Amino acid sequence: MAAENSKQFWKRSAKLPGSIQPVYGAQHPPLDPRLTKNFIKERSKVNSVPLKNKKASSFHEFARNTSDAWDIGDDEEEDFSSPPFQTLNSKVALATAAQVLENHSKLRVKPERSQSTTSDVPANYKVIKSSSDAQLSRNSILPLFQIPSGDTCLRNPLHKQQSLPLRPIIPLVARISDQNASGAPPMTVREKTRLEKFRQLLSSHNTDLDELRKWSWPGVPREVRPVTWRLLSGYLPANTERRKLTLQRKREEYFGFIEQYYDSRNEEHHQDTYRQIHIDIPRTNPLIPLFQQPLVQEIFERILFIWAIRHPASGYVQGINDLVTPFFVVFLSEYVEEDVENFDVTNLSQDMLRSIEADSFWCMSKLLDGIQDNYTFAQPGIQKKVKALEELVSRIDEQVHSHFRRYEVEYLQFAFRWMNNLLMRELPLRCTIRLWDTYQSEPEGFSHFHLYVCAAFLIKWRKEILDEEDFQGLLMLLQNLPTIHWGNEEIGLLLAEAYRLKYMFADAPNHYRR
Repeated sequence: MAAENSKQFWKRSAKLPGSIQPVYGAQHPPLDPRLTKNFIKERSKVNSVPLKNKKASSFHEFARNTSDAWDIGDDEEEDFSSPPFQTLNSKVALATAAQVLENHSKLRVKPERSQSTTSDVPANYKVIKSSSDAQLSRNSILPLFQIPSGDTCLRNPLHKQQSLPLRPIIPLVARISDQNASGAPPMTVREKTRLEKFRQLLSSHNTDLDELRKWSWPGVPREVRPVTWRLLSGYLPANTERRKLTLQRKREEYFGFIEQYYDSRNEEHHQDTYRQIHIDIPRTNPLIPLFQQPLVQEIFERILFIWAIRHPASGYVQGINDLVTPFFVVFLSEYVEEDVENFDVTNLSQDMLRSIEADSFWCMSKLLDGIQDNYTFAQPGIQKKVKALEELVSRIDEQVHSHFRRYEVEYLQFAFRWMNNLLMRELPLRCTIRLWDTYQSEPEGFSHFHLYVCAAFLIKWRKEILDEEDFQGLLMLLQNLPTIHWGNEEIGLLLAEAYRLKYMFADAPNHYRR
């Protein structure tokens, strides 16, 4: 009975501000054999039953038969002493990995690209000095902060071969700005020209932020992405002379928060928040080994806990944990020349890790400042955006909108996650980072422009949507869209269509309505 009560507590507790239930699906939805079996049986009857006699199943019936990845292992009996991937549902991980590999095997690879370096994991990693840290002399380095290690004993060391799942051959995060879905061609003359232009802008005495946004909209070169993101997010000032002192002061301020507040995670009024963070961290990008390393998970726990207690209006809400990952990967790439997907962060010095952690915290905070109504009680920002998406799609593509209504599919059932996680669970991480180049270049990119990206993303799958002729098939499609092989080319087309929609509808709100 106690175990059942604890499960209900974590699923329905109102103590966590901003929580809303239910939330369906996840980045890698569980493949329930019983659900799959029933789904196949249902699909086999489509041709034999007249359409007028077929009744769409209800959403609640679908929910009862579908396991939510956020409900996996969140009870009191969860064993945090197990290796990272033993805390996940093993069937989910294995089924997902098998599905990814099956999809990848269907990708036609050109013979001349068979030796592509994007599919090889480098044996050695070269650690380089950050360009931003190069400006800081040894005398300006902050006093060494002792990273809290009170919870380290809760985790075992990472078992590289035993605990990590199978992974697709295409790197999920490596060389993000230089690769398309088809491979990683060498840098072209145009790309070299763009990189040189970025370096000129960034090295000027006062960086022209408007010009920087214009050049960043089509994507930021990997080599200059860390400093560009710091500037576009408002974390760094445009004046180059002030950047060194700003970095030093903000990093020192963040670790001051940790010294002041982090120990309070064990206090009664913060235990609920910390426990939910501790549960969600291992689920963050579970197929990327980088995020299953204990040291990385401890960094994420500190970032999320400090943000939550400094923003009591919202507190921590499931989904915020995903928003740390793009910043962490980008700032990690400043110190690592090779693939970061499999990089062991213990090879970095503590000063480097401190810089990555503090910069990730401040940039994530700047992002959330613009969309905090997404995470306050009842999440009104998300509900408004989902309603706006429904009205927009009804004007853009009446056939798709009518198809949803015919089979009783509500936009909230699939678009809630799109708004809550900024499409991070629908796209590979490399695509999310490219997408955020543009979001940070757009006014209100993470709030306003994201609506049009979601609309373009939905219409992208109109053929597949119209081919599904039952409620269950539509929900399974929309929660597991096949984007694993997407790259810069696909994201560029998506953003272009989103910009077109924004140009047509943003300044004409009456076009939303019939």
